[in-house]
Amino acid sequence: MHRTLTAIKEAGCKAGVALNPSTIPAVLDYVWEQVDLVLLMSVNPGFGGQKFIPVTLEKIQAVAKGRNERKPDALLAVDGGVNAENSRALTAAGIDVLVAGSALFRADNPAEIIRKMRKGT
Repeated sequence: MHRTLTAIKEAGCKAGVALNPSTIPAVLDYVWEQVDLVLLMSVNPGFGGQKFIPVTLEKIQAVAKGRNERKPDALLAVDGGVNAENSRALTAAGIDVLVAGSALFRADNPAEIIRKMRKGT
């Protein structure tokens, strides 16, 4: 990971890291200085429509704590099972960017879902 992040930064680009549900936050301990974004997967990658894995909230809090201590300007994003019902808890845990697929594409009124997510209801 360090070598790849270094190459990305040396190319003048911003660098991000994605953590699968079973990846522990400690993998970031030695690369925080190179990271501009951390994407926390809250489902196992592979297909849309999966349910949010609840223990991800604890993981988000741990990553947010590390970010706040080591790289406060890094963004935290979450992808997988994100919807209007859990958006408030996700942002309260430290998430900056919500990635929502099925919640929007399966909705009768996607604009209303976005409004609710932004409002946190």
